[in-house]
Amino acid sequence: KNYESYMDKEVTVAGWARTCRPQAKETLVFIELTDGTTPGSLQVVVDQTMPNFKECVKCDVATSFRITGKVVKSPAKGQNIELQVNNAESHLVKILGVNSDPKFYPLAKKGHTYETLREIAHLRPRTRFIGSIARIRNALAFATHLYFQNRGFLYVHTPIVTASDCEGAGEMFQVTTLLPEHNKSIKEVPLVDKKDVVDYNKDFFKAPAYLTVSGQLAVENYCCALSNVYTFGPTFRAEKSNTSRHLAEFWMIEPEMAFADLQDNFELAEGYLRFCLQYILQNYMDELEYLEKEHERKAKEDKKTPPPSLIANLKLVAGTPFKKLTYTEGVEICLQDEKDGKVKFENKLSWGVDLNSEHERYLAEQVVKGPVILYNYPKDIKAFYMKLNEDEKTVQAMDILIPQIGEVIGGSVREDNLERLDKRIDEMKLDKESYWWYRDLRKYGSVPHCGFGLGFERLIMMVTGVENIRDVIPYPRYPGHAEF
Repeated sequence: KNYESYMDKEVTVAGWARTCRPQAKETLVFIELTDGTTPGSLQVVVDQTMPNFKECVKCDVATSFRITGKVVKSPAKGQNIELQVNNAESHLVKILGVNSDPKFYPLAKKGHTYETLREIAHLRPRTRFIGSIARIRNALAFATHLYFQNRGFLYVHTPIVTASDCEGAGEMFQVTTLLPEHNKSIKEVPLVDKKDVVDYNKDFFKAPAYLTVSGQLAVENYCCALSNVYTFGPTFRAEKSNTSRHLAEFWMIEPEMAFADLQDNFELAEGYLRFCLQYILQNYMDELEYLEKEHERKAKEDKKTPPPSLIANLKLVAGTPFKKLTYTEGVEICLQDEKDGKVKFENKLSWGVDLNSEHERYLAEQVVKGPVILYNYPKDIKAFYMKLNEDEKTVQAMDILIPQIGEVIGGSVREDNLERLDKRIDEMKLDKESYWWYRDLRKYGSVPHCGFGLGFERLIMMVTGVENIRDVIPYPRYPGHAEF
């Protein structure tokens, strides 16, 4: 970015060759060098006067180098500078690692489908596309901590292994040491005497344990002692889904505020999203410009309509106040517009049913034409811990819907009344005893508190414009896939 300060100076760079080709009757070698720090690359021009020039001629894509040369203005179109290596006394080309099998190198110069890249997840960070996503993922993680730390939130590390099901969904990965080793008989699993059930008293934790689906319940304990807190870590769901929006392992950002209400939750969530988008727009425009061109290229290759401008959509969300609608208002709008022939939905909608992605996007893209916060959802489609409204039909839940994406944030005010919480636990047929510690928060100095959860990969999809969630996490985990 600050290339002017290096003009006409000798510098040393290191990286990998995206391309490496002899030119001018093999009197020059052009190396397109990248070190993975930006979506761009540096053109290196090696002159035949260099001592190891013949070795450079033989080099191929993926060869790693350390090169010393002089930065000069480039005559080539589309690049400001290049590195000339033509002084045998002060310049140097050191070949660090060669591509020993260029014929079978999986990332040849030709393009690859994103599906193919997932099969070589150990090499796909070398591509411009995955490299760009990795840098934006890093930036969004940094922006997340920056936002909450600057507002006095305490970062709490919640457990990955848990005995409770936060959502009451039951789709959890079990953690146990009772199963026999590979190819050993299942008869070795300890059973309760005279019963055909597993004896978990002999398990590592002496009780059924699982990988967590959320850190929310655990971070609430700290919220009810230290006020504003957040957790940011991996979560897991054993849902056998192969859609482009689901993973078995994903990361969640979950802040929690004490002495706060639904309006406070609105403001925190909207402020967080805006901050993240503004941070990327201000600091990573080169990445966004590359990704926008990549999406256009991909659409043209697939003979599809070019997608809406990624940068324009991010600026819209970052600069537009979020409109608020109740769930009931949102459903009524969708039903009335369908009745009037303005839209035809594939999925039937009625009050009491969770909105599908097409309904969420319709509200954000066609009705509001911007971000929208939908709140006060029917209690029967939400989790047990959400605070009941006075109508006893709805809870103080909220979802943030974004154009081109749909839902990105879900949150609520937490039920702080023990009697009402117990009633919801019973209604959802959950084991009350396993939540004894969560119920204690309502026994000993209960306070109004609220928070939200944001799937980090969904945020990355929103910022990068990537359509498949498997491309925004380094090693995607989904049914049948746990390699690397």
